[in-house]
Amino acid sequence: MIAIPDLPFRADFWSLRVTEETSDEYAVRKDVALPLSRRTDRGAMATVHHGRGYGYAATGDTSPAGLQAALERAAAWARFTADHALLDARTLPTPAPRGEYASPASAAPPRSPRDWYELLALESRQAAIDSRIVDWEASVEVVRATQRFVTSTGGDVIQHHRMVMPGLSVTAHADGQTQTRTLNGYRGICQQGGDEVLERFGYAGSGRRIAAEALELLAAPNCPSGTMDVLLMPDQMILQIHESIGHPLELDRILGDERNFAGTSFVTPDMFGSYRYGSDLLNVTFDPTRPEELASYGWDDEGMRAEKVHLIRKGILERPLGGAISQARAGLPGTANARADGWNRPPIDRMANLNLEPGDASLEEMIAGIEHGVLMETNCSWSIDDSRNKFQFGCERGRLIEDGRLGAVVRNPNYRGISASFWRSLARVGDAGTMQVLGTPYCGKGEPSQVIRVGHASPACVFAGVEVFGGEEA
Repeated sequence: MIAIPDLPFRADFWSLRVTEETSDEYAVRKDVALPLSRRTDRGAMATVHHGRGYGYAATGDTSPAGLQAALERAAAWARFTADHALLDARTLPTPAPRGEYASPASAAPPRSPRDWYELLALESRQAAIDSRIVDWEASVEVVRATQRFVTSTGGDVIQHHRMVMPGLSVTAHADGQTQTRTLNGYRGICQQGGDEVLERFGYAGSGRRIAAEALELLAAPNCPSGTMDVLLMPDQMILQIHESIGHPLELDRILGDERNFAGTSFVTPDMFGSYRYGSDLLNVTFDPTRPEELASYGWDDEGMRAEKVHLIRKGILERPLGGAISQARAGLPGTANARADGWNRPPIDRMANLNLEPGDASLEEMIAGIEHGVLMETNCSWSIDDSRNKFQFGCERGRLIEDGRLGAVVRNPNYRGISASFWRSLARVGDAGTMQVLGTPYCGKGEPSQVIRVGHASPACVFAGVEVFGGEEA
């Protein structure tokens, strides 16, 4: 429990967000156990509304005196900004949330370091199956976090999170060719919960399988080039969703806040309610209520209650990813997605769990419906322009599809497109049996920079008439 004392402080509105987070990272590389990396971070962010202005102040001193001083500094900034603020603070919400949230297994006793190293050592040994395997590593990061959010209006929320993020990477080399195969990308497997996360993805025994696939890629031909159908598996779909739906729909980016750092967005405020973002099969939700997903929570960092809402329904753009302040600025409905990456950052508009809802096609049906195409899995490279529109993505592994049948494995499969038209080529959406809950712990945004955890759930999907090319294309 994070204690927050009664403080003798008055303002039109104030809040304190106190966070404590511990992260343990274990790794075994080439059968050598690497030193345990353990970090603990604790601090508080104070927010104050005073008249027209509002201000923030962070502190690593969570004593009563430290919290009091942070509130006073935030009040000073509120007074200073009163004549310069984008919005009159008196028009902003003054939330009073009350409750508690806990992710699965948040109270479970932790595994011992010995147990973790034994598990990782086993996968490491099983990956060394051939002299052409030149590098391999098994790893896991376990994060425990507790946050308490209190407000002058009587709000008091406590949230507990436990996250497990396993990884496995194998690199093979022969005859001047190098190929790396991973388990769902780098930290693509990242969920809230306990040991069931490992079981859900079959982590035990994955070392040998991933090594065999790395060797298979060494012998595989390069992916052919041309216009064809593409079947993207969930571990590539999450990157496609993240870059060409998630970031373009962040409302502060649409309003210009990211222009100096990471660009703007091809989306404009007038598009909401009418713009055709994709085909009728495209249904995208903001859903921080799915317990195992990485960015699930009960309330965002401004105290707004989290709920599942559609951003895109049957291909039509409905609402942006905008927290309470951005909603007030833009006059648009948004979501409870004001989030900060730690105690020393104010919340900004971020993705949380951004999911593509499943359709009705099995994987077998999707393959059978493709005359000429390629299946791609596991992202390994990405590039997208500063308006989050034109993109080029590469995957670790591909398989040709001819006349409705899976064919040979190919290496270095890549594809390119334009967000504003790519999603309209969505031709089939996989059913719940093709769905995976994945994500990333490393989404960067903001000045000063914030790196935050994002969840994505997606089925496999087919896109028609995509420009595909191999890694040897000039």
